[in-house]
Amino acid sequence: MARKIGSRYTAHQILGRGSAGTVWLGEGPDGPVAIKLLREDLASDQELVGRFVQERAALVSLDHPRVVGVRDLVVDGNDLALVMDLIRGTDLRTLLDRERRLTPSDAVALAADIADALAAAHTAGYVHRDVKPENILLDGDTRRALLTDFGVAKLIDEPRRGGAGRVVGTPDYVAPEIVEGLPPRASVDIYALATVLYELLAGFTPFGGGHPGAVLRRHVTERVAPLPGIPDELWQLIHQCLAKAPASRLRAMEVGARLRDLLPSLAGYPALEIDEPEPETEPEPPYAPYVAPAGPQQPQPPFRGAIPLVRASTAPDSANRETHTSMRVPGADELAGGAHGTARAPRAPGQRRAGSARHRAAERRRRMKLAAAGTAAAVALGVGGWLALTGDPDDPPPAVEQSTP
Repeated sequence: MARKIGSRYTAHQILGRGSAGTVWLGEGPDGPVAIKLLREDLASDQELVGRFVQERAALVSLDHPRVVGVRDLVVDGNDLALVMDLIRGTDLRTLLDRERRLTPSDAVALAADIADALAAAHTAGYVHRDVKPENILLDGDTRRALLTDFGVAKLIDEPRRGGAGRVVGTPDYVAPEIVEGLPPRASVDIYALATVLYELLAGFTPFGGGHPGAVLRRHVTERVAPLPGIPDELWQLIHQCLAKAPASRLRAMEVGARLRDLLPSLAGYPALEIDEPEPETEPEPPYAPYVAPAGPQQPQPPFRGAIPLVRASTAPDSANRETHTSMRVPGADELAGGAHGTARAPRAPGQRRAGSARHRAAERRRRMKLAAAGTAAAVALGVGGWLALTGDPDDPPPAVEQSTP
């Protein structure tokens, strides 16, 4: 059913749904367009609408072949929409869901395209803040990658929405400095891009799995596990871009140039054959029970180690995937509660991952068997010692002479 968007555009059918809104196939004065209609709660926020209007010129001015261009911004009653170039193809998440992982040459080529897009944006002074497969589109004709949703995370993410110290992001791709409460710089996009490249090669993200609070903690406390089967130069590039310290990461222009330099050497490399790490079975971080005392009081802080998360929207990024999350930045004591070591190391087929639930259960069974064997040995030694002292077990025990007073 057609729907009018402002006075110039008509939305015909839904192409997809995301955490910030719904994307429609539309028609404008210059032909087909994609129309991203933002959620009603965002469109009813007058302060947010004002910020969108202020950012309109910046959004429209970002012109690069690897960036999905924003043509117009529509504010009409309860409708707040971004009118964008129509890309006839799919997104990278859909491709990953179908193929699981890509060959190194395909993965690096796509990552180089996105690095070029980020280089143009960073040069113009913009930070994307939400680089992930859902925001990377693939042109159906050229199979080149384009980055979309520039400016959306920035416009939605501001202190007044939920208070200071909150950020909007997707846990698997959030840079550690964001988790620690630092302002987003260009380096957060490099970290997210390296995470996407790791996922294209491995089929899973380096710190994902389990409760989102645990994912955030791993970004800060865990080292990235190396990927076997790729050239060392490619791994060193990924490793540097996933550095915990933002200053240690490469710039987008350097990433794009180095990835393209690597492309000829990757010809013929097959997709990796590694097992995905077992999903984490740890429960949601607990909260301390709180009983309100008499009189006005401030609530107690959550239990040590808890990182409460509040979903920004009930609308998933795809049919079965909800990733965009509004997060309270955890305190230093909460981050200190995480384990230190290498996160989600790829394993040979059938090998248990150290620290996983199955690994811990197997370790407990092994310790119980050792304890049982030790007990049996101790009992045997005790019986043997008694026999050595008492002689033949069939002999009657010696009489005990009792003295009389």
